Amino acid sequence: MKPVKEAKKYAKTLISSVGLEDAPRAIAELSVIEKLMEESREFRSVLVNPGFTGEEREKALRQVAERAKLSETVTKFVVHVAAIKAIAALSQIIKMATAIYLEKKKRAKAVVLSPVEVGSDYERRLKDSLKGLIDRDVDIEFVMDQSLLGGVLVKVGSTMYDSSIKGQLRLLKDELIKG
Repeated sequence: MKPVKEAKKYAKTLISSVGLEDAPRAIAELSVIEKLMEESREFRSVLVNPGFTGEEREKALRQVAERAKLSETVTKFVVHVAAIKAIAALSQIIKMATAIYLEKKKRAKAVVLSPVEVGSDYERRLKDSLKGLIDRDVDIEFVMDQSLLGGVLVKVGSTMYDSSIKGQLRLLKDELIKG
């Protein structure tokens, strides 16, 4: 099975086991585990390394879950994913679970790249424009990108909307080359 298909399967399992209303909390809790895996090589090793027994892995996870105040359902999910050696795909599982949740809630997530900080008025107008364009409520994440000369680059799912000066210059260049 491909890792992406596995991630989708586990993400669906997570959403169905916690329920749609508790999905954001569960995804946030999984993100805590993912962050700990990134920050601590030892913790990651316990979860990924086959040299550790299932009992050792579960004991370590339960200690972390207790300190981080993770729910029992998420703890069991992470123990299970670690036991079947799919924990390395945790970031993909989180992305898929977020996508599934947003799809079921008729929402979309947009990542907006901008060379400057965006004001609340512009954010509201951008949300309204995107809602009209994709016919869904939109959650926006802003990322500062100094390489853009001006304008914004918006990514919603797999679709890119490029209104940056850099993108417009690229289009102009292509048009000039074509003749």
